Amino acid sequence: MWIRRLLVVPILLGLVALGAYLYLTYEPSPDPRLACHYGAYDVDDGRIAAVTPSSGSDTLRIVFMNGATAHLKPIARDSLGVPTTFSSSIGWTDEVWPGSQVDFGTCDDGAMTIQSHGPVIRTARRRTFDITETTFESDGLKLFGRLVMPRVEGSSPVAVMVHGSEKSSAVLFNRLQYLLPANGVGVFVYDKRGTGSSEGTYTQNFHWLADDAAAALTKAREIAGPLASEVGFQGGSQAGWIEPLAATKAKADFVQISYGMAEGPLAEDREEVFDDLRTAGFGEDVIAKAREITDASGRVMASHFTDGFDELDAVREKYKNEPWFAAIKGEYTGDFLSAPNWVLRIVGPWFDVGTSWNYDPVPALQAYEGPHLWVLAGRDSSAPSENTLRILREIQATRPNLDIVVFPNADHGILEFEEQGGARVYTRFSEGYLPLIARWLQFKETAVDVEGPVVYPGKEPDVAPANP
Repeated sequence: MWIRRLLVVPILLGLVALGAYLYLTYEPSPDPRLACHYGAYDVDDGRIAAVTPSSGSDTLRIVFMNGATAHLKPIARDSLGVPTTFSSSIGWTDEVWPGSQVDFGTCDDGAMTIQSHGPVIRTARRRTFDITETTFESDGLKLFGRLVMPRVEGSSPVAVMVHGSEKSSAVLFNRLQYLLPANGVGVFVYDKRGTGSSEGTYTQNFHWLADDAAAALTKAREIAGPLASEVGFQGGSQAGWIEPLAATKAKADFVQISYGMAEGPLAEDREEVFDDLRTAGFGEDVIAKAREITDASGRVMASHFTDGFDELDAVREKYKNEPWFAAIKGEYTGDFLSAPNWVLRIVGPWFDVGTSWNYDPVPALQAYEGPHLWVLAGRDSSAPSENTLRILREIQATRPNLDIVVFPNADHGILEFEEQGGARVYTRFSEGYLPLIARWLQFKETAVDVEGPVVYPGKEPDVAPANP
């Protein structure tokens, strides 16, 4: 009897873990009847906007090249129940613009009407691009991709979109597949393994994902042919670990990375913990102690929950009564400290997706010799950028074609935010960010037309940063 009672606990924990996993990974499928509205639009005031599906089955997101964005929720439907009129809320907030709404015509119309703050009405027409959908093979898996080419004279650079850690379909959700072609840059977007229409199991093994990215670039070169003046990588977040690794495999013509890290993934949690403590008002003496904790939690994580539990127990016991202990959060360390080891052993593997925790990105960064741009967020809460900037500046001394631009007030995603009740509420993309990406992909120029961003041009590594 006692054996059966003992087994009940891990079984229940397993069910809880499964439920939590399904809850955290579930994404409602966008209504396919809205797909004809996805794309790039030319607004009659000269702006360019992209419309993509959002997080709900019938919600949309509109993003303008200047960084303004709104979440669109349906407020009226046609006779078949298809949403036609949407209210718009600012950024990722619940703040609805009074008197503002967006109306779409029929699929054949290719039109959108934007009513801003009541009296101002703009019309927009959807752009037409040359689109080729395809499959390609990587490590025996068939992956699904899409080439989107602008209708321009001559050839264009083609950017292969490399994913972050998201599990959603990039072919469905990636907005740059519309914004970049509208600015003269071709895009090859693909569903990474285990997502969307691609085969395989979702993973965060950077070596496998780099193989996939290299295969995607090879396929993009093949089907773009002479229409591609050059083919390289563009991506954000986790793509910072994957792109340089893939670039040497496929001989990429350029690499562009946004809000990634030039340190390994264990540093992401460590730096988040340190930021938590500094925000709470603790000094560097506490940071030194906290490093013992992140080293221990990192060992458990890097072992995929098979090793390091004795060390974790030791630091938990050593510091549990310290006044700063409860302020630790991070990517995972705070969770590790709040759960007994036997729970971590059982529940942890449910969330293990094979992340390359011990990966060191610096050798790949040093090995790549082509044009290279990093865009960093100065207040990045998910991938703190201070050490990344230092590492990149060191590499820049011997790689003068490495450019760096920092948006000082932006968070992860190059997102602007407001502080509300101790939490960040995101309002828009930083002004100047999207034009910077488009301009650099075309001309390898780092000029930013707004005040604020700090530019470290690779061509002159010894000069002071521009726009300080």
